[in-house]
Amino acid sequence: MSETADERSLASRLRLAVVRLNRRLRAQRAGDDLSLTQISALSTLHKCGPVTPGQLAAREGVQPPSMTRVIAALEERAYVVRTPHPTDGRQAIVTLTDAGRDYVLATISRREAWLDTRIAELSDEQRRVLSDAAEIIERMAERG
Repeated sequence: MSETADERSLASRLRLAVVRLNRRLRAQRAGDDLSLTQISALSTLHKCGPVTPGQLAAREGVQPPSMTRVIAALEERAYVVRTPHPTDGRQAIVTLTDAGRDYVLATISRREAWLDTRIAELSDEQRRVLSDAAEIIERMAERG
Protein backbone atom coordinates (compact mmCIF):
# COMPACT_ATOMS: atom_id res chain seq x y z
CA MET A 1 0.00 0.00 0.00
CA SER A 2 1.39 3.40 -0.92
CA GLU A 3 1.87 6.21 1.57
CA THR A 4 -0.93 8.17 -0.11
CA ALA A 5 -3.32 5.23 0.28
CA ASP A 6 -2.27 4.87 3.95
CA GLU A 7 -2.93 8.57 4.51
CA ARG A 8 -6.35 8.28 2.87
CA SER A 9 -7.12 5.28 5.04
CA LEU A 10 -6.11 7.19 8.17
CA ALA A 11 -8.17 10.20 7.09
CA SER A 12 -11.19 7.99 6.48
CA ARG A 13 -10.80 6.11 9.79
CA LEU A 14 -10.31 9.35 11.72
CA ARG A 15 -13.31 11.00 10.06
CA LEU A 16 -15.55 8.03 10.82
CA ALA A 17 -14.29 7.78 14.41
CA VAL A 18 -14.96 11.48 15.02
CA VAL A 19 -18.45 11.23 13.47
CA ARG A 20 -19.31 8.18 15.58
CA LEU A 21 -17.96 9.74 18.78
CA ASN A 22 -19.87 12.93 18.07
CA ARG A 23 -23.07 10.93 17.50
CA ARG A 24 -22.59 9.13 20.84
CA LEU A 25 -21.90 12.38 22.66
CA ARG A 26 -24.95 14.05 21.14
CA ALA A 27 -27.10 11.22 22.43
CA GLN A 28 -26.06 12.16 25.98
CA ARG A 29 -28.37 15.06 26.70
CA ALA A 30 -30.38 16.34 29.61
CA GLY A 31 -33.70 15.30 28.04
CA ASP A 32 -35.17 13.97 24.83
CA ASP A 33 -37.65 16.81 24.42
CA LEU A 34 -35.38 19.07 22.32
CA SER A 35 -34.11 18.60 18.79
CA LEU A 36 -30.40 18.75 18.07
CA THR A 37 -30.98 22.10 16.32
CA GLN A 38 -32.62 23.49 19.46
CA ILE A 39 -29.79 22.18 21.66
CA SER A 40 -27.25 23.70 19.30
CA ALA A 41 -28.99 27.09 19.46
CA LEU A 42 -29.00 26.93 23.27
CA SER A 43 -25.32 26.03 23.26
CA THR A 44 -24.51 28.95 20.98
CA LEU A 45 -26.41 31.35 23.27
CA HIS A 46 -24.55 29.91 26.25
CA LYS A 47 -21.21 30.40 24.52
CA CYS A 48 -21.84 33.75 22.77
CA GLY A 49 -24.39 35.47 24.97
CA PRO A 50 -27.48 37.39 23.84
CA VAL A 51 -27.83 37.90 20.08
CA THR A 52 -30.47 38.83 17.53
CA PRO A 53 -32.39 36.02 15.84
CA GLY A 54 -30.57 36.83 12.58
CA GLN A 55 -27.17 36.56 14.26
CA LEU A 56 -28.18 33.27 15.86
CA ALA A 57 -29.38 31.93 12.49
CA ALA A 58 -26.08 32.93 10.87
CA ARG A 59 -24.01 31.31 13.62
CA GLU A 60 -26.07 28.13 13.37
CA GLY A 61 -25.98 28.11 9.56
CA VAL A 62 -29.76 28.06 9.13
CA GLN A 63 -32.24 30.37 7.43
CA PRO A 64 -33.90 33.05 9.60
CA PRO A 65 -37.41 31.55 9.25
CA SER A 66 -36.10 28.22 10.56
CA MET A 67 -34.42 29.96 13.49
CA THR A 68 -37.66 31.82 14.25
CA ARG A 69 -39.36 28.43 14.73
CA VAL A 70 -36.49 27.18 16.90
CA ILE A 71 -36.63 30.29 19.09
CA ALA A 72 -40.41 29.99 19.44
CA ALA A 73 -40.09 26.37 20.60
CA LEU A 74 -37.37 27.33 23.09
CA GLU A 75 -39.52 30.22 24.36
CA GLU A 76 -42.41 27.80 24.96
CA ARG A 77 -40.11 25.80 27.24
CA ALA A 78 -38.88 29.01 28.94
CA TYR A 79 -35.29 28.31 27.86
CA VAL A 80 -34.94 31.67 26.09
CA VAL A 81 -36.59 35.08 26.17
CA ARG A 82 -36.87 37.72 23.48
CA THR A 83 -36.51 41.35 24.50
CA PRO A 84 -36.60 44.51 22.40
CA HIS A 85 -33.29 45.55 20.85
CA PRO A 86 -31.95 48.61 22.72
CA THR A 87 -31.26 50.65 19.56
CA ASP A 88 -33.23 49.02 16.72
CA GLY A 89 -36.98 48.77 17.27
CA ARG A 90 -37.28 46.27 14.41
CA GLN A 91 -35.01 43.78 16.14
CA ALA A 92 -35.18 41.61 19.23
CA ILE A 93 -32.48 40.13 21.43
CA VAL A 94 -32.61 36.44 22.32
CA THR A 95 -31.23 35.61 25.76
CA LEU A 96 -30.76 32.30 27.53
CA THR A 97 -32.82 31.97 30.72
CA ASP A 98 -31.65 30.24 33.89
CA ALA A 99 -33.65 27.17 32.84
CA GLY A 100 -31.94 27.20 29.44
CA ARG A 101 -28.52 27.56 31.05
CA ASP A 102 -29.34 24.68 33.43
CA TYR A 103 -30.32 22.49 30.45
CA VAL A 104 -27.05 23.27 28.63
CA LEU A 105 -24.94 22.65 31.74
CA ALA A 106 -26.77 19.39 32.49
CA THR A 107 -26.21 18.22 28.92
CA ILE A 108 -22.51 19.09 29.10
CA SER A 109 -22.26 17.24 32.41
CA ARG A 110 -23.93 14.12 30.98
CA ARG A 111 -21.68 14.13 27.92
CA GLU A 112 -18.53 14.53 29.98
CA ALA A 113 -19.64 11.82 32.44
CA TRP A 114 -20.24 9.42 29.54
CA LEU A 115 -16.83 10.24 28.09
CA ASP A 116 -15.13 9.96 31.51
CA THR A 117 -16.59 6.46 31.84
CA ARG A 118 -15.29 5.43 28.42
CA ILE A 119 -11.84 6.90 29.16
CA ALA A 120 -11.68 5.11 32.53
CA GLU A 121 -12.02 1.80 30.64
CA LEU A 122 -8.73 2.46 28.82
CA SER A 123 -5.25 1.47 29.89
CA ASP A 124 -2.79 4.11 31.07
CA GLU A 125 -0.97 3.85 27.74
CA GLN A 126 -4.21 4.27 25.76
CA ARG A 127 -5.11 7.36 27.82
CA ARG A 128 -1.67 8.83 27.11
CA VAL A 129 -2.08 8.18 23.38
CA LEU A 130 -5.58 9.66 23.46
CA SER A 131 -4.28 12.75 25.26
CA ASP A 132 -1.62 13.22 22.57
CA ALA A 133 -4.23 12.66 19.86
CA ALA A 134 -6.55 15.25 21.42
CA GLU A 135 -3.78 17.86 21.26
CA ILE A 136 -3.03 16.98 17.64
CA ILE A 137 -6.71 17.08 16.64
CA GLU A 138 -7.12 20.44 18.38
CA ARG A 139 -4.17 21.86 16.40
CA MET A 140 -5.61 20.43 13.16
CA ALA A 141 -8.99 22.05 13.90
CA GLU A 142 -7.40 25.44 14.60
CA ARG A 143 -5.75 25.50 11.17
CA GLY A 144 -9.16 25.50 9.47
